[in-house]
Amino acid sequence: MHENPSSMTDEEAVAMALLNKEFFGHIVLRYQDKLSSYVHRLGVRNEQDREDVLQNIFIKVYKNLNGFDRSLSFSSWIYRIAHNEAISWYRKTNVRPEGHMVYSGGEEIVQMLSTGEDSAEKMFDVQVNADEVQRALYELDEKYRDPLILRFFEHKEYEEIGDILKIPQGTVGTLIHRGKQELKNKLSQQHLHI
Repeated sequence: MHENPSSMTDEEAVAMALLNKEFFGHIVLRYQDKLSSYVHRLGVRNEQDREDVLQNIFIKVYKNLNGFDRSLSFSSWIYRIAHNEAISWYRKTNVRPEGHMVYSGGEEIVQMLSTGEDSAEKMFDVQVNADEVQRALYELDEKYRDPLILRFFEHKEYEEIGDILKIPQGTVGTLIHRGKQELKNKLSQQHLHI
């Protein structure tokens, strides 16, 4: 066994947590910030609400750790739980997602809006108003918005997005492509020239 929990794989950390319940805290520390950002991007803006959603996520993970499907990556499994908890929160509170994404220099926006025929220089020359993109993104249908957030802000691969959203990998690519087109359409309706 590893002496340093941070050097363990997720699967090793899960195995340790199953043997020693106190070790579950290492899993919480490993995923707390990532899941907080993800839930925030999904639209749970209020810090107290986000803490409540995170608490529910980790309670579900703890209760279901024995049933973790080892055919999935642990990351996919825990993100799926986080996704479901955010959706549950919307339904309980009857609010529309009001996400507030934090952009690190806008690379995610440029990557999300670029298509195969766009040159990198052209896209990096584009000045995109993050607030306008945020508004347009949250006007998208959830079936397009969620894959875009997972791909471009959480940096998940298509296979993992499929696992998280419980959709075929081929469908992920289609939804991302269509979502990018829908987003561009909404932005052009807002008179942004992309």
